[in-house]
Amino acid sequence: MFNKGDKVLVLDEDMNGVVLSIKDNQVTIETADGFVMTFDGKELLKVDNSSNLMDSIRRINIAEIAKEKEIPKARSFVKEKKSKHEIPPPEFDLHIEKLVPNKRGMSNYDILTLQTDTAKRHIEFAIRNRIPKIVFIHGVGEGVLKSELDFLLGRYDNIDFKEGNYQKYGQGATEVFIKQSAM
Repeated sequence: MFNKGDKVLVLDEDMNGVVLSIKDNQVTIETADGFVMTFDGKELLKVDNSSNLMDSIRRINIAEIAKEKEIPKARSFVKEKKSKHEIPPPEFDLHIEKLVPNKRGMSNYDILTLQTDTAKRHIEFAIRNRIPKIVFIHGVGEGVLKSELDFLLGRYDNIDFKEGNYQKYGQGATEVFIKQSAM
């Protein structure tokens, strides 16, 4: 790539010089100021021997150099692909705070009954209206509501369910898929 006597530019510095020696990919140059420095071959750019150094610089594809110097972007998680016309599934939060303005005076049994009745009402509505997918947000907690929800969903023949999208909901959601039958 480089030969002894080649004129070079240093990419990250405002510096140029002449190649003195090359060992592996390490290139030793003498700068225009008389200093002897060693660089990696990737840090140098060979300049042709034209009389005008600026003409040589203009011929260099700056965009190509910038692309090489660019730090690669960190990869992001793959997001769910959605078409432009796809409507997101309805989400129903079964946390008691979202269902009643004040839970004071309600026993744990009353709370769980209200949550499961609400879920059942939404399931029946989705079946009647041919909604293919709904999401119940139940939270993590001790898993009592989740197990009751699993039991309720298991009683329907035309329903499949699974854990909700972890990236979106964490572990506290269940996606319900309603199989549509021809009427």
